[in-house]
Amino acid sequence: MTTNLLDLDLEGMAAFCEQLGQKRFRATQLFRWIHQKGASDFEQMTDLAKALREKLAVSARITGPKVVSRHESTDGTIKWLFDVGAGDVIETVFIPESDRGTLCISSQAGCAVGCRFCSTGHQGFSRNLTTGEIISQLWFAEHFLRKHLGRDERVISNVVMMGMGEPLQNYSQLLPALKVMLDDHGYGLSRRRVTVSTSGVVPMIDRLARDCPVALAVSLHAPQDALRSDLVPLNKKYPIAELLEACTRYQSAAPRDFITFEYCMLDGVNDQPEHARQLVALMKTHAANGLSCKFNLIPFNPFPASGLVRSQMPQVMAFARILMDAGIVTTVRKTRGDDIDAACGQLAGDVQDRTGVDQRMAAQRQGMLGGIKVVVLSKDAA
Repeated sequence: MTTNLLDLDLEGMAAFCEQLGQKRFRATQLFRWIHQKGASDFEQMTDLAKALREKLAVSARITGPKVVSRHESTDGTIKWLFDVGAGDVIETVFIPESDRGTLCISSQAGCAVGCRFCSTGHQGFSRNLTTGEIISQLWFAEHFLRKHLGRDERVISNVVMMGMGEPLQNYSQLLPALKVMLDDHGYGLSRRRVTVSTSGVVPMIDRLARDCPVALAVSLHAPQDALRSDLVPLNKKYPIAELLEACTRYQSAAPRDFITFEYCMLDGVNDQPEHARQLVALMKTHAANGLSCKFNLIPFNPFPASGLVRSQMPQVMAFARILMDAGIVTTVRKTRGDDIDAACGQLAGDVQDRTGVDQRMAAQRQGMLGGIKVVVLSKDAA
């Protein structure tokens, strides 16, 4: 069976080359051909000896997932669907801005966390992606975009692990992929420009701090446990106090001097002034222990199965003002790519659910949200 070289970080590549009787510098050459030049054919690697290319042809391959489709938004956002086999399709999104190009990468086919406001969570979970399936999203997108945009220099400057899945529940495959992103012989991205987003897997936050500290974004979405447990079921295992303590520990190793907290704005659920004041009190308590934070307020991208409604912009801005008046850096994220279902929370792909999510979500919708009954109002309701 051949080895997919996209599954290997540089250390793994060196070990593979050693098995072929090659020195380490050959691993570096291979790594650069694959990641910096986008090569998928060993015959392209002209500075490798013919005998080595012949060995590679029978022992290795460079194989990324098959592209099912590509959609381009009116705002320039591009979404790809990749076939990862066995009926599973994942999504990857490129978001161009004037000063950066950001790629949103998936780590799992589906997601087992089941956040109520996330389309991926409603789809269920099939399996973890391999390292090669994670990094190949960057490998494909970077070299496609260079040709598509007619550019020789790097197009993707930022990577966010915010696509389908909970990255920290696929840690063994995530870690080598992060190392490839950061390696100067790979993509040479700054630790500040690679972000792992998590719903709060506390033990793995601590491991990431030790193994490969990159920027951290935490899906918070509520200021108290009862409400957060309804929105983010993982909170029942790792409640807010434990999560914020882990964030405080992480900050000492983090490449940025703050932790980003994501907060999806849900009409009548978590967007009231009292919720904002509770957040202020919560963050002040943990600031005394050294936690520094930034909040991203995210407009909810509605989908019928959620039973939730996007907060109105005046409500979002009033919420943001309470946080900012308390000295908390706060931004309101603008939606990108929502006309192609590529905005935050919309990535769903197509996976073979192995978790019975339909039944669990239906039960949640019948219940109460943190003691507050969810009332869905029309746009015209007064």
